[in-house]
Amino acid sequence: MLKKIFSHLSLVLRHKHRVFINCAKCGIPWRGFVHDFSKFTPTEFFESVKYYQGDRSPIGACRRATGMSNAWLHHKGRNKHHIEYWLDPECEVTPLMPYKYAVECVCDKLAATRVYAGKGYSRDLPLLHWKKHGNKVNGNPLTMQFIEKVFSDVEKNGEKYVLNKKYMTETYREICG
Repeated sequence: MLKKIFSHLSLVLRHKHRVFINCAKCGIPWRGFVHDFSKFTPTEFFESVKYYQGDRSPIGACRRATGMSNAWLHHKGRNKHHIEYWLDPECEVTPLMPYKYAVECVCDKLAATRVYAGKGYSRDLPLLHWKKHGNKVNGNPLTMQFIEKVFSDVEKNGEKYVLNKKYMTETYREICG
């Protein structure tokens, strides 16, 4: 159990570090700094340790084992960089994710792909993962289009091309207005 605690903690810290670097490059370092602090709460931390695998999120393993994840329900309700945060079945239209959270979302997904893939990372992985898992969420169509455009550009041109304030601002304005 102790090994899983330290392994999970190491993974979360590596992920947070990579998100911070990505966000700083995009001009939103504060979002990178405060990113995912809720992962250190008991609700999220201990479930994630229990289902820790190292090469993918423990949330999926928990869902497969129990049918749900309290850590995920807690996490998505406290972190505005998740598309699911903005979903409300009572609303006719899903709100557009504001710029700083949309960029943090991209930085998060890029960091997660890189950290989980390790040496097997390639620039096509973020888009592949997005098409397989990420775009299943019924988010605002413009938010979804923005994220997919960024990942397509990562595949074509690499992370360095997209991880900057100019690219993110122009791409968000072009798609989201």
